[in-house]
Amino acid sequence: MKTNPNKLWILVFALGWLFDFLFWKKAPGVNFAIFAMACLAVAFYLLMSDGLRPHRASLGLLPLFGFFAAVTFIRAEPMTTFLAYTFTLLTMSILAFTYLGGRWYLYTMVDYIGRYFSLFGSMIARPITFMADARKEQKEAGIQPSKQNIWPVVRGIMIALPIIAIFASLLASADVIFGQRLDDFIKLFNLEDLPELIFRFVYIVIIGYALAGVVLHASTESKDEKIGSEEKPAIPAFLGFIESAIVLGSVVALFATFVTIQFQYFFGGTANITAEGYSYADYARKGFGELVTVAFFALLMLLTLSAVTKRETETQRKIYSGLGVTLVALLLVMLVSAYQRLGLYEAAYGFSRLRTYTHVFLIWIGLLLIATIVLEILRKERMFAFAMLIASFGFAISLPVLNVDVFIVNQNIQRELDSAIKDSVDLDAQYFIELSDDAIPTLVKTLQATATPDPIREKVAAALACIRHQREQNRANRIYSWQSFHLARLNADRALASVKKDLAGFIVDDSIYPTTITTPSDEEFPCSEYYYD
Repeated sequence: MKTNPNKLWILVFALGWLFDFLFWKKAPGVNFAIFAMACLAVAFYLLMSDGLRPHRASLGLLPLFGFFAAVTFIRAEPMTTFLAYTFTLLTMSILAFTYLGGRWYLYTMVDYIGRYFSLFGSMIARPITFMADARKEQKEAGIQPSKQNIWPVVRGIMIALPIIAIFASLLASADVIFGQRLDDFIKLFNLEDLPELIFRFVYIVIIGYALAGVVLHASTESKDEKIGSEEKPAIPAFLGFIESAIVLGSVVALFATFVTIQFQYFFGGTANITAEGYSYADYARKGFGELVTVAFFALLMLLTLSAVTKRETETQRKIYSGLGVTLVALLLVMLVSAYQRLGLYEAAYGFSRLRTYTHVFLIWIGLLLIATIVLEILRKERMFAFAMLIASFGFAISLPVLNVDVFIVNQNIQRELDSAIKDSVDLDAQYFIELSDDAIPTLVKTLQATATPDPIREKVAAALACIRHQREQNRANRIYSWQSFHLARLNADRALASVKKDLAGFIVDDSIYPTTITTPSDEEFPCSEYYYD
């Protein structure tokens, strides 16, 4: 790239223009995936054209990148899409600082933090140093900058523009016809939009400049010569074994007492809980958050102690590992308790997004705890960062695979169908209105299913009538371009079109807040989850 820097600048500024073309006044959709794939393709082309081939381990990140990039325009549920955007950028950044070395799976937390700071620094400073180095190499190679560099042309244009503007204004004052033609020529460029054009030009340059820094970082700083797990620890061990053993032993004793009490009345069945004066819902709500918080900080404490504790003999290592494994095992039992509490809460009130996220999160944090036990036994504690990264990827992958909003609809409707009292419908159909486009095809299938009881069908139809009304209002205020194409929105539109006749008898009244739907049985259905009669 140093022998032909113009190729780098042309391509990265083209990516900046592509960003503007895809995103300016466009709703999110397929545009993010297109831009991310274009950035990756250009980076690979620039690096490989310089003979810099990626490490095989780094190429292993490409399927993850493709999966998360696709999720951004396939799923519409907010947390799922947020994680898809985040992990697409995460995989791209890991590729940038391990392109040549490929040892990202050996990184410690300190390594990841250091690499991200280094990448950020390269985005700021690397293009400047690159231009200086390129000029130096061109001089050493005897290449004339004027023949290989576009910057003299750019500078000439920038100097000429104000001079031309001054002379043109004077000539327009001297001749009316010339002035009129000059005005017509200027109108072609819509100069009243000049502030907007300047703003867009500036961020195109900034994006191109930052992308150049990322590519240059990958070309020079991604060899992974030094990894924290192979060097001296960032914080040398300074805490004595006895002090750490007392801390760990005390916490293990406390957790063991708590777990013993849990076994006595929680795992013992319903009777033991109600004997203590709690209902299932009260018991679940009362302790779930506290248990998850305890698990998080206990794991953080264990990792901190492992990093700073001196273990000078084999006996000390075995004792410390035994205490650590016991602590993590007790944490697993507490997480099982938290998982059961969450199940009780869902049985009482149904599923919501937050409860679904937490359900999936508890499974992955449990797997992370098991991995922590294994790493402690194998004395591979420095691999914890890799285990945590895998658990994070697993959680982010689980949500789109599960399809959160579809899962909520299915579970809450099934809960209603399994209810012992069939005549009293307790379905919170207002919550369905707050769900994303992902849920609409499933709601339509429920409405069209012959096995759906009439009371449930009517509530689902009323929710769909609210959703259709809201979508029609939003569509009137926003016109979607192809850059904003989203598969979930397309499927939702098709599903709603298929039940147009089924919703014909539902009357919409939006004259006052909230919008209400009058069903064929003259029931009023408010189109708001937060409305209380």
